[in-house]
Amino acid sequence: MEHHVYFWMKEERKNDDDLATFEVGMTKLAQSATIESGRWGKPAETEERPVTDHSWSYGLSFKFATMEDHFNYQGDDPHHVEFVETFKEWWEKVLVMDLG
Repeated sequence: MEHHVYFWMKEERKNDDDLATFEVGMTKLAQSATIESGRWGKPAETEERPVTDHSWSYGLSFKFATMEDHFNYQGDDPHHVEFVETFKEWWEKVLVMDLG
């Protein structure tokens, strides 16, 4: 299963120091043992079209080998818990889209 998350950062967090800190946090999050593979990034510099959305600040895409791994990640995975606790006040909006 694939787990996709998009973050819209609060305006006051869109400075070089905070963005660098958030990127370190995303890198640590991706090191969770429950994740089979994954990556994070910023919107690609693709052309503006009616069907594209470049309004988000960061996105991540994680692949889990099993639903159980995903449930464990969402449950008490220390990487996930630390990330959410550290940064939950940093984003204006977060959107999760999972593929089965």
